[in-house]
Amino acid sequence: MAQAATASARRAAARRRQRQRQAPKPRKGPSGIRWDRVARTALLSTLGIVLLLYVSPIERWRSQRHAVAQQQSDLRSLQSQNQQLRGTIKRLHDPAALEIEARKLGMIRRGERAYVVQNLPKP
Repeated sequence: MAQAATASARRAAARRRQRQRQAPKPRKGPSGIRWDRVARTALLSTLGIVLLLYVSPIERWRSQRHAVAQQQSDLRSLQSQNQQLRGTIKRLHDPAALEIEARKLGMIRRGERAYVVQNLPKP
C-alpha cells in the first residue's frame, strides 16, 4: 500500500509541475472588465465616426463634379452657337447677302414694282 501511496503522490506532483509550466491565465480585474476589448471597441467606434464624417464632403464633391461637367457641356454648346452667329455676321456684311435676306422678308428696291400672285395651284 505504501507503494500505491507513493505512486499517487508522484502523479499529483507531476500534475502540479505541469500546471506551473503552463502560461498563467490572464487575471480579470476585480470588476471583471476586459480593458483590451474596451480599448478595441473604442478605437473601432472612433474610426466609424471619422468615416461617417467623410460621407457628406464626398457626396458634395460628387455633386460638384456633376455640375461642372454639365456646365462644361453647356459652355461647349454656347461656344459652337457663338461661332455660327459670328459666321452669320460676317456673311451679312456682304451687300449681295444682305439683299437676299431683305427679299426673303418681302422688301423691294426703290423704283421696283411688287406683284402678288394669288390662287396658285398646290403641288
